[in-house]
Amino acid sequence: MSKIPVGVQLYSVRDDCKKDFLATLKAVAKMGYAGVEFAGYHNWSAADLRKTLDELGLKCCGTHTGIDTVSDANLKQTIEFNKTIGNTFLIIPWIPEAKRNTVESSLQTAKEFTALVEKVKPYGMRVGFHTHDCDCKPLPDSKESAWTVIGDNTPKEFVLQLDTANSMHGGADPVALLKKYPGRGGTVHLKEFSSKPDAKVLLGEGEVKWKEVFAACENGAGTEWYIIEHEIYGMHPLDCISGCLKNLKAMGK
Repeated sequence: MSKIPVGVQLYSVRDDCKKDFLATLKAVAKMGYAGVEFAGYHNWSAADLRKTLDELGLKCCGTHTGIDTVSDANLKQTIEFNKTIGNTFLIIPWIPEAKRNTVESSLQTAKEFTALVEKVKPYGMRVGFHTHDCDCKPLPDSKESAWTVIGDNTPKEFVLQLDTANSMHGGADPVALLKKYPGRGGTVHLKEFSSKPDAKVLLGEGEVKWKEVFAACENGAGTEWYIIEHEIYGMHPLDCISGCLKNLKAMGK
């Protein structure tokens, strides 16, 4: 198969984006990233974003778009914005815990996500959800987690955007979750995990079994983008994501 391109979740460098969004995008492109996943647009228009991405040779590999932006009142505008910037992955980064803290609430959330899948399908887009540690812990009176209840009750088009570190913080095995849902990992967050308190390790320096993660992504999960995310900083955030990319390339990716 062709090599999976690598993007970065811009939340990793959110303070730099706030200070100088253009300079940050230029720095990311210079590092060698193929794409960016947005976590806010810093008052830029879709047209200006697309022009800048094109000039820098970057693709939009996704947006972390708040649940309110895919409401009936805002969905049309969200679709138009993402069409302009060339994005097909609308990933919901967070929902209130009350919407996934029981089997019943998780089932209702899965029903709402399923309706969204149908609404964006005519535009060639996919909706997804990003995992956090709480999503991977057993729900009350159940062996299932919110992640598995949502995964089991949404269609194959719904993206289960696994975050390797978040799933491990929740006590789950990211490799097992990738294998459990074939074709559902259109984009995957590569984030390092360490069980040592306050460890500031870059990708490839911790406890994630990366060879197994890559094998699962490339042999069943349907991964179209690897997206690096880094949140525990031992140096400047831009240096962190540069180091993560270098380590990933050293692993042959």
